[in-house]
Amino acid sequence: MTKTYRHLWDQVASFEALHAAYLKARRDKRYEYETLVFSANLEDELVELLDELRSGRYRTGDYQRFFVHDPKTREVAALRFRDRVVQHALVAAMEPIYEHRFIADSFACRSGRGIHAAADRFTEFLRRAHRKWDQTYVLKADVCKYFASVDHGRLKAAIRRYIACPPTLAVIDEIVESWNAETGKGMPIGNLTSQLFANIYLHELDEFIKYERRWKFYLRYMDDFLLIGPNKAELQAMKFQIGEFLADRLCLSLNPKTDVYPTAQGIPFIGFRFWRTHRLLRKDRVQRTKRYLKSMARKYREGRIGAGQIQASIMAWIGHAKHANTYRLREHIFGNVVFSKS
Repeated sequence: MTKTYRHLWDQVASFEALHAAYLKARRDKRYEYETLVFSANLEDELVELLDELRSGRYRTGDYQRFFVHDPKTREVAALRFRDRVVQHALVAAMEPIYEHRFIADSFACRSGRGIHAAADRFTEFLRRAHRKWDQTYVLKADVCKYFASVDHGRLKAAIRRYIACPPTLAVIDEIVESWNAETGKGMPIGNLTSQLFANIYLHELDEFIKYERRWKFYLRYMDDFLLIGPNKAELQAMKFQIGEFLADRLCLSLNPKTDVYPTAQGIPFIGFRFWRTHRLLRKDRVQRTKRYLKSMARKYREGRIGAGQIQASIMAWIGHAKHANTYRLREHIFGNVVFSKS
């Protein structure tokens, strides 16, 4: 019998929980105007939030919507700082319930995992599959317009598999319904809760592939996922079954570009192209990096950014690039960009 959690409210609606959530919400944002205003009246702000939560009056504020192009055009939403505090408190209470239930090979938005852990695991899978079979193929798949397509009713039902605390569920429902309530579809990219909800929603897909279909070489990074197998026909059959499962159980569909590829040609995934022997940065990511460096050089020349900001950005990119075979690429890129005031 599935265990449900009925007594989470004190982990969400207590002064201590909200204060801990405030400390998380202000991390790397403590000097932003909204954070400074909230912090200047910290105790009053937290007491007011606590009163709204306990009385059932709390409502998510208006979203500030804008578009980013990285590289796809996506609509992103930003909430007020006080709403981000509530979401941090909620996620802190919910995350431990789900973390040990998620499969080990789901890597997005989870502590101790991430892009580089997913890259290492995929490389391991490719090598193990190559030792097991003479030929190997990959079903490279993703969900079509995932965040915009999540069904509110099914998401709330999935959360209720493990949570049965009425006031906590009331806050969860309010957050879910605060986005596109008229259609009952979608989650805002930008909400902290959306990251957890997205993994909860697709956990059913993970269980179907790993436990019902018993597929060994499978991993997922948010709505992008890969299956490795010894022949195209078997993977094409899995593609059909997964498509049916997504439609029937989750009201989702596969991206039309989903297909089966031989591993020998290199598999693009999470910003890299993978072979069993090595991995490279994807060409489009390299071109974006070159454009970004030229943009920084221009801004530095115009006095719009400082050397410290440039160094931080470059070191972060190098740290990422080192997870691929990029020694010569790094020499080439940085040998062709000059940061000068004149």
